This record gives sequence, C-alpha cells and structure tokens, in this order.
Amino acid sequence: MKTAFVGLDYIVDIVHPSGKLVKKGGHPLDGGTIDRVNGIISLSGEKNWLRILVKVGFMPGYVNLPKQSPFFGAAQALGALELGSSGTDFHPDLRADLVDMIVQKPRVSAFYCTSLESALRANKIERLVLAGVSTPWAVQATARDAHDRDYSVVIVEDACAAASQDAHRESIELLSRIAQIMKTEELTRL
Repeated sequence: MKTAFVGLDYIVDIVHPSGKLVKKGGHPLDGGTIDRVNGIISLSGEKNWLRILVKVGFMPGYVNLPKQSPFFGAAQALGALELGSSGTDFHPDLRADLVDMIVQKPRVSAFYCTSLESALRANKIERLVLAGVSTPWAVQATARDAHDRDYSVVIVEDACAAASQDAHRESIELLSRIAQIMKTEELTRL
C-alpha cells in the first residue's frame, strides 16, 4: 500500500522550550519524541514512503489569521506563528532536511487550504502515517479529514503530544475508532 508519513507542527513556537506558545502552557515533548520522529523519517525513506512535514503559520502581518478564533486569536498578541519568524522553524533537532515536502497550513487540519491532498493524489498514496502536536487538535483534525477522504490512517501514538497526558489519551481513544494506533517500533510491520 502506497504510504506517506505526515508529521504535524513540530515547530519552535509549539514544542521547543523557547517557543512563545510553550511558555504559555504549550505542548511539552518528552525527551525522546523528536528522536522518534527522526526515526520515522528515516524508516520512511527506507520504505520509500512519501515524507511530509507540516507547519501551522500565518502570513507576515497576520493577514490570514482568524482573529475571532479562540484557538488562534491570541497568536498575534503573542507574536507567535508568524511565517518567516524563528517560531515557525521546525524544532532544531528535527531532520526536516530529509523530507520530500513541507506544507504550510493556516488552520488546524493539514488539509485545509494546503497542497497536501494534491501531493498525496499525485503520488497515489493510500495510507497516511500521522504523528504530531497536538493530539487533540492537529492530529485529530488531520486524521478525521484523511479518514473522510478514504485514506487508511495510522497514528503513531508515542510521536504525538498534547498539553496534558489526559488530553492525549482521550484523543487516542477517539482516534482508535477511525485509525490504527501504533508505537514507533511497530511501524516496521507496515
């Protein structure tokens, strides 16, 4: 089955200790998360999977930021998630140089107003292996959209994170109804 790995929002503002949203209670990663994601990227290359990283961000000046959104509305006030700023760079330890494609998204789902689906269709992808932050937001929204577009979906549980372990666990439980849940080391079976 033609497969793509899609890694979501491993950017400085969201996951790095210096990130503007991390300082406001963002998404703590355990010490091995980025290493596991790098392992998935490497495995994806060995398996000839399409490798994609996705980052959320808004145009300079926040012209496309939905200011009425409780979720995104505060980004401008914090100076966070502005494309071209260091906050929307990938985590410095992430091997973004090894991926085939980087997608910028202006909303929660990686499918909304992006080139993701056209790349997946052009490469005849049938299965998405998803990981990222946050589990209840970007991972869940992208998984739901992928499911509704008839992709087979795999969530790599130990390469995802949320603001709390409870939120992560609850999301994984919901996602198990539309996706296969796996650990990083299990991906070799795909």
